[in-house]
Amino acid sequence: MDDDAEPFSHELEGWLKADGDKTLGGLQDVFGERTFAVTILLLMAPAALPLPTGGVTHVLEAIVVLLAAEMVIGRRTVWLPARWQRRPLGPVATTKAIPFVVRMIRRCERFSRPRGGRLLERDLVWRLLGVLVGGLTIAAAIAPPFSGLDTLPALGVVLIALGILLHDIVLAIVGLVIGVVGTALIIALGAAIARVIRGWL
Repeated sequence: MDDDAEPFSHELEGWLKADGDKTLGGLQDVFGERTFAVTILLLMAPAALPLPTGGVTHVLEAIVVLLAAEMVIGRRTVWLPARWQRRPLGPVATTKAIPFVVRMIRRCERFSRPRGGRLLERDLVWRLLGVLVGGLTIAAAIAPPFSGLDTLPALGVVLIALGILLHDIVLAIVGLVIGVVGTALIIALGAAIARVIRGWL
């Protein structure tokens, strides 16, 4: 990574403050080849917040699962239906989630440095990242309502995407660990609920 390059947090904040609608399609023009990671980062940010979102995160998670599938088959450029490209990110993302992500990115940029960036760009690793992103996103989507457990898998996806953007494999691994822990908690809670239901029956 070029040491003179503008920090990604500044780029993202500049895009957020710029005039015009904040749509998924608009990301491609601004972020180019980084659009995959940026889109996943922004779409999963609302779910990573411990705030009620009124179910809007399930729509965003469905888009992320599609993007993850595209990564698995090796795509490097984002494809989305035209209707989704025109979809605004919405007030939850632009007024709460993205500012939160910008602050988080700035903290990460203080200690993050390019580590294993070339490894992250290899085709096999890219496809594996797609599998991980898709799996953690599905885990967040099936978390019991109002449990708050979707936050950890979603945060894991956010950190994996951020690791890709900052060329930092350590950050991506931290995201994977957080996501796996969150998924394990969801499975454990789901099993406990199932046992209770069987007891009632």
